[in-house]
Amino acid sequence: MDGPIGRLGNVILPVEDLGRAVDFYQRTLGLALKFRDGDRWAAFDAGGVTLALAGGAERPPGNVIALSFKVENVAAALARAVADGAVLAAPAAEGPHEIRGAVKDRAGHLIYFYSPRPKAPA
Repeated sequence: MDGPIGRLGNVILPVEDLGRAVDFYQRTLGLALKFRDGDRWAAFDAGGVTLALAGGAERPPGNVIALSFKVENVAAALARAVADGAVLAAPAAEGPHEIRGAVKDRAGHLIYFYSPRPKAPA
């Protein structure tokens, strides 16, 4: 074992109505909103872990709760997980905010790996 694969960045909850969910987690539970991307994504500070709400196309396949780890190299993290018995769920791909890919662990839980997009040369 080479140590932790990365840092747990988010616990992701799929939601049908992001606006209603944001209102509940912000107003009712008192969590501080860190980031919101329209009706796609919202992130809250949940005391050291980010609780993320995923709406629309950002919802995990199957509307399951997912974990998301920030890693230095998404392709390497995917390869490490697959070599240890995980099943590739999504290859590394560049999205609007990050590079990410996903695996399902041996029990079928969805785990995303992500890293920031490379900065464009100045």
